[in-house]
Amino acid sequence: MRLRTVLATVTAGLAAATCLSAGPATAVTANPASAHACSPSVAIDGFSDALDKTAFGGYFVGNLSALAVDRDGSLAALADRSYLFDLDARTLAPKQVVPLADENGAALDSEGLVVDRDGTRLITSETEPSVRRYSADGRILDRLPVPSSLLVSPAGRATSNQTFKGLTLLNGGRTLLASMEDAISGDTPGIVRFQTWERTKGDHFRLSAQYAYRTDDPVLGVPEVQALPDGRLLVLERGFTSGTGNTVRLFLADPRHATDTSGVQDLTGQAGVRPIRKTLLTDIANCPSLGATARQPQPNPLLDNIEGMVVTGRAKGAYRVLLVSDDNQNAAQTTRFYRLSVRVR
Repeated sequence: MRLRTVLATVTAGLAAATCLSAGPATAVTANPASAHACSPSVAIDGFSDALDKTAFGGYFVGNLSALAVDRDGSLAALADRSYLFDLDARTLAPKQVVPLADENGAALDSEGLVVDRDGTRLITSETEPSVRRYSADGRILDRLPVPSSLLVSPAGRATSNQTFKGLTLLNGGRTLLASMEDAISGDTPGIVRFQTWERTKGDHFRLSAQYAYRTDDPVLGVPEVQALPDGRLLVLERGFTSGTGNTVRLFLADPRHATDTSGVQDLTGQAGVRPIRKTLLTDIANCPSLGATARQPQPNPLLDNIEGMVVTGRAKGAYRVLLVSDDNQNAAQTTRFYRLSVRVR
């Protein structure tokens, strides 16, 4: 969504911002005694509201739905209003913005993002849903096949705005995985399908296995997934209750022994279907607030509509994980970045 007026204070404000800080930067060990611990597995290193309600190049800097690390170490940040930012990894200052569109020039509901090994961008749109490959300057290069059952009704059994939300590469980049946000018609509420594709010649992808993932509660959806080097996944589950606020939980999930459900008509928890195994790493509500404030009721003022996640590296045995919230261009919500240290066994 282009702005008629660009905020004059953005450049100065971002130049002075310290990325994701909560006091001096310190090494964090996730353990119950740590002042920054959210759980025995997760600690929060800091957060930043530096981009909240700002603008760049005539575009509102918000509505952020996904993150990825680009080949030069910068951050790619996808807005669901059909544009993609390039951010400085340290200060978060926007350096470039690229508008996106479908084959007819129409805007996307852009939600999932992967920067592939050649620098092209794989991006989902959840209105169809679709997965397209874009050049760095926003040209469409390819479009991946999607199972008919996962298409939005009446073409398929999915609900608009509840389709491909998360996107990640695993198995050394050989496999692409997209997570549906919510269950499709005929499946039990809370059972979400994860669709995969296998890479073929020319960096195309063909349809491959599909897996069942059960959320902790049917009111929770899956806004993001990120692969770890061993083939396991970090999975976000998220929900919102008016007057109470957001629920955001981080799980470690293992699809490696799950049943391929691509041929299963209805997922109802039936015998013989092994869903993806998962373990709770933390509920973000249990993290220390670090002085954060909220513009609406929240179980913890640190919380907001967290939707994007990327693994940025590993240090001292912990994965460095960056989260971002989608403010929906809403005065009651905040564009907030969170930096976590995550230990898994």
